[in-house]
Amino acid sequence: MTKVKEAVVALLKRADVRINGLKKRDIRVIDKRLYRRVLTGGSLALGEAYMDGWWYANHLDVFFAKVLRAKLDRSIRTWKFLRVYLAAKLFNRQRFRKAFHIGKHHYDIGNELYEKMLGKHMQYSCAYWKRAKTLVQAQKAKLDLICRKLQLKPGMTLLDIGCGWGGLLEYAAKKYKITGVGITVSKEQAKVARKRCKNLPVKIFMKDYRELNQEFDRVVSVGMIEHVGPKNYRTYMKVAHRCLKQYGLFLLHTIGGNKSVDTTEPWIDTYIFPGGVIPSAKQLMKATEKLFVLEDWHNFGPHYDKTLMAWHKNFVEAWPKLRKVKDATGNQKYDVRFFRMWTYYLLSCAGSFRARKNQVWQLVLSKGCLPSYESIR
Repeated sequence: MTKVKEAVVALLKRADVRINGLKKRDIRVIDKRLYRRVLTGGSLALGEAYMDGWWYANHLDVFFAKVLRAKLDRSIRTWKFLRVYLAAKLFNRQRFRKAFHIGKHHYDIGNELYEKMLGKHMQYSCAYWKRAKTLVQAQKAKLDLICRKLQLKPGMTLLDIGCGWGGLLEYAAKKYKITGVGITVSKEQAKVARKRCKNLPVKIFMKDYRELNQEFDRVVSVGMIEHVGPKNYRTYMKVAHRCLKQYGLFLLHTIGGNKSVDTTEPWIDTYIFPGGVIPSAKQLMKATEKLFVLEDWHNFGPHYDKTLMAWHKNFVEAWPKLRKVKDATGNQKYDVRFFRMWTYYLLSCAGSFRARKNQVWQLVLSKGCLPSYESIR
C-alpha cells in the first residue's frame, strides 16, 4: 500500500468508512489515482473524481453523513480553497452586475429538470414534514406554514424576494386572497411563474432585490439570501425594511450555517451555486440590528435531509426521460456526467443536513410596532 493511499485510509477510518467495504457508508475505488487527487485537491477533487467515475459509494448520503460528523472536511485545505477564500474576502462576488449569473448558471438549465424533480408545487426549498407523508403534502404544509406565520388576510399585498417558479405567490393568492409581486433573476423561473399566476392578482418581474423600492403589507424571501453574500446582508435587510409597511411582517426562510463563513464548499461553488454562501445566526442578527425585531426563530433542518432524498428519488425515476431531452442545437442536454454531478449534489447535501452541519431557519421579523406575536408551528 502506498503512503498516499495509507493517508486516505487513515483519514476515512476516523469516520468509520472503509474502502471497498460492504456497509452503506463504505466507498469503492475504481481508479487508484483517486488517492493523490483527493489529498492534493480536497473536496473539489473528490466531487470531480466522482463525476469522472473514479469512485462511487454504496450510499452516498450515508457516506457524507459519516464524513461530515467526523469533521473530515476540515482536515484537507488546498491552494484552490485558499484562492476562493481570499477572493471572497477581497471582492464582492455578489455585486449588482453579477446578480443574474446564478440564474443563468443554475436555475436556467431547464424547467423540465425542475418540474420532474421538485413535483407539483415546484418548491426548491426545504419541505415541512411534521404531519406529511409525501413530498407534495410536505411542500404544501411548508407553503401554508409560511402564510400562517405571516398572518395573511384577504386584500393584503405580499412581496416575494426570490419567488422561484411562483408557487408561494400562487398558493397565497388562491387560498389567502392576497395581491402579490415576485422577483427573480432567472428567465426560466419567470416564464413558469407568470404562467402559473396568469389569472391571479400577481406580477412577476426579472429584477435584482436592490432595485426594490415599494411598500407591502408582508415581505417573504425563501431560499434567496444564500445567494446574497456576507458583504450584502446588511443591504438586503435594508431593502426588506424599506419595502415593509410599519405594521408588517417579514419572513426569511434560509439554510443556516453553524459558523460564520465568507465562502461555500469549493465543489458546490464551482458546479452548483457559484458565489453562494450560507449565513450564520451571528451574521443574520448583525445584519438586522436597528432595523427589525426578531419575533420568531424556527429551526427544522432535519426536514431538509428528507426533502433532498425525495428530490433524488424523483430525479432518478425521471432520468430515462431527462436523458432524451435535447438542447437548442439538438445535442443531449443532460448527459451521464450531469447525472453523476446532480446525484452527488443532492446526496452530499442530504448527508450534510443529516450530520447537522447545516440547518433550516425561518425567521419572522417586524419593525417593532406589533403589540405581540404568537409563534406558529
